[in-house]
Amino acid sequence: MEEAFDAASATVRTLSDALDGMEDAREALDRLTEYYESPLWREDFEADEAGLLPPDLKRGVLGEDGVWDLLTEWRELKKRMRLLIEDSADAKKTLEKH
Repeated sequence: MEEAFDAASATVRTLSDALDGMEDAREALDRLTEYYESPLWREDFEADEAGLLPPDLKRGVLGEDGVWDLLTEWRELKKRMRLLIEDSADAKKTLEKH
């Protein structure tokens, strides 16, 4: 049981730190989603394709795959977190019945 306690303690600390980071990143992810789904992203993409943006400008946000993958991963993480919460609630209800 001591090994289980140590493993669970380390994982809970890691998850807590990660959730702190996600709270900080949530606003940035929301802004990125809004930008990516707006006409402005397409305008910036087309300006880049036409060579109208400075050559030394960082372009990670204009790559379709990178932004799409990040936002997809974010949605999947939210689903996983919801499922974990639901599973925890279901487990609690089961314990309360016994």
